[in-house]
Amino acid sequence: MPQDELTEVARAQKSAATTSRKVPRIVVLGGGSVGLYSARRIRKRLGGREAAIVVVDPRPYMTYQPFLPEAAAGSIDGRHVVAPLRRAVKGVDLLQGLVTHIDHAGRRVTIQPESGDAYTIRYDHLVVGLGAVSRTLPIPGLAETAIGFKTVEEAIAVRNQVLNRIDVASSTWDPETRRRMLTFVFVGGGFAGVEAIGEVESMARAAVKYYPEIDASDLRFVLVEGSPRILPEVSAELGGYTLDQLRKRDMEIYLSTFLSSCVDGHIVLSNGQEFDADTVVWTAGVKANPVLKDSDLPLDKLGRVTTNAFLQVVDADGTVVPDAWAAGDCAAVPDLVAGGTCPPNAQHAIRQANRLGENLAKALRSVEPTEYRHKNVGAVASLGMYQGVAQMFGRIKVRGWFAWVLHRTYHVMAMPTWNRKIRIMAGWTGALFLRREVISLGSIHDPRAAFRAASQPPAPTQAAGAATTPDDAALAADPKADDKA
Repeated sequence: MPQDELTEVARAQKSAATTSRKVPRIVVLGGGSVGLYSARRIRKRLGGREAAIVVVDPRPYMTYQPFLPEAAAGSIDGRHVVAPLRRAVKGVDLLQGLVTHIDHAGRRVTIQPESGDAYTIRYDHLVVGLGAVSRTLPIPGLAETAIGFKTVEEAIAVRNQVLNRIDVASSTWDPETRRRMLTFVFVGGGFAGVEAIGEVESMARAAVKYYPEIDASDLRFVLVEGSPRILPEVSAELGGYTLDQLRKRDMEIYLSTFLSSCVDGHIVLSNGQEFDADTVVWTAGVKANPVLKDSDLPLDKLGRVTTNAFLQVVDADGTVVPDAWAAGDCAAVPDLVAGGTCPPNAQHAIRQANRLGENLAKALRSVEPTEYRHKNVGAVASLGMYQGVAQMFGRIKVRGWFAWVLHRTYHVMAMPTWNRKIRIMAGWTGALFLRREVISLGSIHDPRAAFRAASQPPAPTQAAGAATTPDDAALAADPKADDKA
């Protein structure tokens, strides 16, 4: 066979071998803590020829939720508590869309983009990190009145709402209307609720210093919690300390109390209290992403994907579901240290994501995976500027200014990318000298409102005393008409 023909055959064989070699596709559902950290770890362990990674999320960024209270208070710029996925996760494909159906038996996921028709993608391995959504209750008026506190958009909306109500109340003289505007209700006494009310109240107190028409005592902050205590994640001692600190700042705390109704801003509590408020913030718990119910993955009674300690999806009998992995708030991961399942917090989600990435990479290389085991290092909470509580290693309890510093230090180090760490610390440093901004930009929620108003044709007007009869109208148009007649 001539040499040139041998060369062509060799090229064809090489091309066929390249085409037949299949690179496994790993689809990561969710771009939060689990999605970002697991994708980064998988890519770090596996090269582009070993695995193709696809991350699916409706938002192009990951939100670091522990910093939402500070974003709501203006201590951190809202843009800095999110990490752009295309910048934070290199070497992966990103699909922006909402997951609507998971068919693991067929290895397919259905995605609904913001614009256009839904489509389906196939995969070889699935990572479920869809997180959680606000757990709401069928309370009259809740859906129409309240603001959630799970996303950066909601945190900024809370900030603008509070500052806007202060702005408007400063020019309102009716006492009942002012009282309604300056009443702010937070439902939920866990970390999210306590940190949110502590930070926002601190911001509001700082803001009213610039309003001579409003006294700090005019502000009314109310926290409603259904259990007998707040901050169940820390000791009863620190929970009691937090309760005392909030009450010293004239906040109203109602324990063992539920929100019964908030129709049109009229608040009705289970203890009989009734009052009006323009602002209701809902932080009363989370639930696993409901899209999991539209899948063939095994779920527990709370709607979470069941896993083993290796973060592999397992059924009720403990049998591993091939090629499926899950972690974070949407997964029931066994807690090998404390028992039960791991609580839904960032501390576990980030560590689970890294372990999942390691185990998936090991599985593709036929190496035994490692169990996820993590001893809780503690909990930190901010109660507003220069106030906080912290519990470390179970027995060390810190409160006040030092706990507030620990809170900021721990979370800024956990924030992904040095870009965001530096921007956050620069913002804090600037606030020490320049004070934080207390400006409401509520109009950003409907930026076209002013343009629409300017585009409307002027409404027809009548001069005072204008006649309505045809003859009088003609006279008004031509005053000399009567003389002509």
